[in-house]
Amino acid sequence: MNLNWIADRTKAFDSSGIRKVFDLAAKLKDPVNLSIGQPDFDVPQRVRQSCIDAIESGKNGYALTQGMPILRDKLQQQVDAQFGHADRKVFVCSGTSGGLVLTMMTMVNPGDEVIIFDPYFVMYESLVKLVGGVPVIIDTYPDFQIDLDAVKQRITDKTKLILFNSPANPTGVVASREKTQAIAELAAQRNIALISDEIYSKFCYDEALTSPAEFNSDTIVIDGFSKSYGMTGWRVGYVHGPAEVIDTMVKLQQYTFVCAPQPAQWACATALDEDISGYVDQYRDKRNRMIDGLKDHFDVTVPGGAFYVFPKAPIASGAEFVQKAIERSLLIIPGNIFSKRDSHFRISYAADDKVIDRGIEILQRLAEDLR
Repeated sequence: MNLNWIADRTKAFDSSGIRKVFDLAAKLKDPVNLSIGQPDFDVPQRVRQSCIDAIESGKNGYALTQGMPILRDKLQQQVDAQFGHADRKVFVCSGTSGGLVLTMMTMVNPGDEVIIFDPYFVMYESLVKLVGGVPVIIDTYPDFQIDLDAVKQRITDKTKLILFNSPANPTGVVASREKTQAIAELAAQRNIALISDEIYSKFCYDEALTSPAEFNSDTIVIDGFSKSYGMTGWRVGYVHGPAEVIDTMVKLQQYTFVCAPQPAQWACATALDEDISGYVDQYRDKRNRMIDGLKDHFDVTVPGGAFYVFPKAPIASGAEFVQKAIERSLLIIPGNIFSKRDSHFRISYAADDKVIDRGIEILQRLAEDLR
């Protein structure tokens, strides 16, 4: 094969470091796995049955590119009730990752600058580069809160959009209402697009999530069903925002993802009526369980949402600490996958309590051994 066949854009980033940990997990016998960012509960039974019914009744062809009315209309009603914006339209995408890809393709030209807050979801920087954009990384250590003055200082005449994620992956930090309002209003004042990744919106433990769309009607919101309903493999997400942006994203979806899976869309319409507060309560308890086990051994910011903790490693290198943990059959993710720093590591507490307890014990002993 001629190596020149590979496009230059693919060289802007490496394979996901998370996938490398998953590959390693497959080789370990009985690992304690606190690496995977997906719920440990199954899709609710009524939702599973709805998908089966859709399949058995022949709803197996292509879906409408913008989403099936059974789901899209229901989402539109919810969005209208929440925000009341005259110009806010919804479409269904192939997972929130698909929504992110289409957002970047729709809005970012080569050379446009995109502000990203460090630590950040692993796809953000790579997707910006994929479309020829320039990532502008703003550090939020040590408390992972956005410094509005730092944002103002990094804005230039090339700044196209700001990527906002709350609750955040990998930190679990939830932006305060005041911070959210400030970033939303700044984007509006400077005529900068604002993307709000709200895939963990249902997993807020201490207070309800504030969306920047409440203060900035041009905010593009990305959300989905993967985390809230345990259906990460079903690939259904949705995006809502100004009609012109959404219509362009739908046009691009026609020539890329085509549509989200039709049977899953019928099931997601059923999922919207499910009460998942019990799962949220369980995950609040898991959060507390993890923090109680780590607080005396690690420097850790208490997360307000999602299902991650992002402690500081007790040695200089987070990646080196993770390697030592893996040697003890504990799978966690090095922080430098999500960051320009190599000082922290990510734990997912989306796991059975017994697995969490085993992980805490390994981490405590490892921290003590490294003192």
